[in-house]
Amino acid sequence: MYNILIAKYGEIGVKGKNRYLFENKLMKNIKNMLKPIGDFKVYKEYGRIYVDLEDYDCEEVIEEVKKVFGIVGVCPAIKKEKDYDKLKETALLVLEEKINQGYKTFKVASRRGDKSFNLTSQEMSLDIGGYLLSKVGDKISVDVRNPEVTISCEYRENHVMVYSDTVKGYGGLPLGTNGRALSLLSGGIDSPVASWMVAKRGMDLECVHFHSYPFTNQKSQEKVRDLAKILSKYCGRIRLHKVNIIEIQKAIASKCKDEEMTIISRRFMMKIAEEIAKSRNCDALVTGESIGQVASQTIQGLTCTNAVVGIPVFRPLIALDKTEIVDIAQNIGTFETSILPEEDCCTVFAPTKPLTKPKLDRIEKSESALDIDKLIKEAIENIEVEDIEF
Repeated sequence: MYNILIAKYGEIGVKGKNRYLFENKLMKNIKNMLKPIGDFKVYKEYGRIYVDLEDYDCEEVIEEVKKVFGIVGVCPAIKKEKDYDKLKETALLVLEEKINQGYKTFKVASRRGDKSFNLTSQEMSLDIGGYLLSKVGDKISVDVRNPEVTISCEYRENHVMVYSDTVKGYGGLPLGTNGRALSLLSGGIDSPVASWMVAKRGMDLECVHFHSYPFTNQKSQEKVRDLAKILSKYCGRIRLHKVNIIEIQKAIASKCKDEEMTIISRRFMMKIAEEIAKSRNCDALVTGESIGQVASQTIQGLTCTNAVVGIPVFRPLIALDKTEIVDIAQNIGTFETSILPEEDCCTVFAPTKPLTKPKLDRIEKSESALDIDKLIKEAIENIEVEDIEF
């Protein structure tokens, strides 16, 4: 029955003179998201973006379009040639579907896009509502204040359109409109969520994963690859940089205090990530840290890790509870993979009593026993790179 989708956007609408840039990027991202299904016509009219469905399955297409960052809602609609009688007949089709679904109250909301039409928007609503009631009898009643369903009717310059449902999208800004970031992707719950949240604000993503092979097995790397693949549903192709830091961890374990292992390892990861970011024209790093969640994520720990890099570090989860993070992970489909019981590099040489309130000057003094430049250079020289897409 439905032959078109209305893709509604949110804050793009207040972008002013450069709004068209965001709209064009959004249309391109919708087409890219739908490529596995088919070649769709995506276009804009009247400050809206439309997707012609043709013979494709409506539900399948909606499921993909709602994942596109920047979309706040997707409305399946029926579009027909410009004819007021056809508009009323189409509204009846949609209302009858809602009656069959069990709805008991409705109202009509009309929009007159063609100002030459002899009825105002309000008059259209009254006229169409009366027509609908005359056809459905007592199967459903009008409630203009709190209806269970709203039948939206539009009389445009070139066509008429009717819709009622809105499938909620994720919102945000179109991917690729706010620069690039490199995300530190572990195999846990937090970092995939943090990556997704930053991408939702329009940033293209690359990821770096630190591992300790052979102290950790290949399955832990496969798990991260699977997480990157899930993220690529939303973010497009993701370049994954895999860095083995086992030699760095051995050096720290032999020359630094046991309780400093986590913080110093983290500082190495951040520095290596910064070097990769600069080489890949990424403007920021992204981590899944949340205040107080683990020993290295106290304010003192974050201060120590921040001090080693000179580019911005985005921490979108910083004030979220674990339950809130888990809810997002379940919603975007990363949770089940994240909880698979595979070891990661943080479990190697893990201290029995890690520092929770490290002091930067003491950490830097401990690091002076290490050949930092050599260790970082060797780790970067042996990076493995893989492009991942869904």
